[in-house]
Amino acid sequence: MKKIKTTFFCQNCGYQSPKWLGKCPSCSEWNRFVEEEIRVSDSGISAELQFNESPLPIDSIEADEKDRLKVGIDEVDRVLGGGIVGGSAILVGGDPGIGKSTLLLQVLQNLAENGLKVLYITGEESARQIKLRGKRIGASSKNLLVLVEIDLENILKHIKEIEPQVVVVDSIQTVYSSALSSAPGSVGQVREASGRLILMSKKTGIPIFLIGHVTKEGAIAGPKVLEHMVDTVLYFEGDSGHAYRIIRGIKNRYGPTNEIGVFEMRDDGLNEVANPSEFFLAERPEGAAGSVVVPSIEGTRPILIEIQSLVSPTNLGMPRRTAIGVDHNRVSLLVAVLDKICGLHMGNHDIFINVAGGVKVDEPAVDIGIVSSIASSFLDRPIDSGTVVFGEVGLTGEVRGISQMKARIKEAARMGFDRCILPKTQSRDVSSEAKMELVRVSNLKELLEQLF
Repeated sequence: MKKIKTTFFCQNCGYQSPKWLGKCPSCSEWNRFVEEEIRVSDSGISAELQFNESPLPIDSIEADEKDRLKVGIDEVDRVLGGGIVGGSAILVGGDPGIGKSTLLLQVLQNLAENGLKVLYITGEESARQIKLRGKRIGASSKNLLVLVEIDLENILKHIKEIEPQVVVVDSIQTVYSSALSSAPGSVGQVREASGRLILMSKKTGIPIFLIGHVTKEGAIAGPKVLEHMVDTVLYFEGDSGHAYRIIRGIKNRYGPTNEIGVFEMRDDGLNEVANPSEFFLAERPEGAAGSVVVPSIEGTRPILIEIQSLVSPTNLGMPRRTAIGVDHNRVSLLVAVLDKICGLHMGNHDIFINVAGGVKVDEPAVDIGIVSSIASSFLDRPIDSGTVVFGEVGLTGEVRGISQMKARIKEAARMGFDRCILPKTQSRDVSSEAKMELVRVSNLKELLEQLF
């Protein structure tokens, strides 16, 4: 017999409490606690949840990076760190309709064409709907199996019988276990289903992709512990106003974090973009004030992005500061530095900043780009279209060095830029092999002199 007891879970972060609380002590959200049943077996942990392995010397364990399973889509392989590691659990999140299911169906089709048996498990669509999408993107391999099921016990049974090389579960919020009486998508069900699927993956060596819904704040729904249980967390970024999609690695135990892959949504599915810099700069205006190009590093890849600013006088008592794609707090800080150090008084001006294409950047290397675009729009003087800038700005107006300067300069030269303004500190280590004019500045006053 199994004992049944109830406890309260926060639906936002999964915090557990023996009684109902108005405010969650973990995530500070209000009115998110729901009572759920927990079944406890008298015999302790079941055999299914045990590995039953003996300790091994680490030098006797065989593991090789060459054992990774190549997906066949370079952008996906890049984000995963070179391919899929056997027995890994990968959580994929993103807004509804952004392309999570489409991309993973393309991944399975590529693997199936290479002779691997793969399994696509769905609880949100019928087999006919999957077939119609498969026709659109060209997924028609006999090795691609589709299973419509939401019962966890049946899913595990089919995986053991079929023994596929890769499994996709779409989505983890629809899967439920009969061991719990709570509804699918609740904290208890998500934790139970994901835990048993991940354990199955570790024991059998079958990689598994878990597609997760996101909340209105953009985080993956369900307990936060879910992101700690899996090996890799991937987020899809983008919106309906742009054709591009970015898949970003937030966590990766087998590769670099914050790596990105860029895709373009078309009628036949998601197509990878091999040259993101050209893609984001395709519609850059010539000779427009307030526009500047900055080489940004996303993971291990340098990408050229365009930062645009609009500074206009206002009669409002509180001028607006709007930033899209960059941290608005950082923008306010840099505006204050421009006012104090350079004498550009913008206290009665509205300031709007946008990273063209909808890209989001948060590294300090774009500080000079923000400052340059704001100054260009305020002074109404365009920046030379062949110039790129990068560097961090301190509170006293100094320009600080940043990492991977050679890679940024090389990418800018490859895209046809002939002048680069960079920090004077650390810049002695940067060679001029890229045939670019390197202009070194140590503070904002020198920067404005070189720009205008």
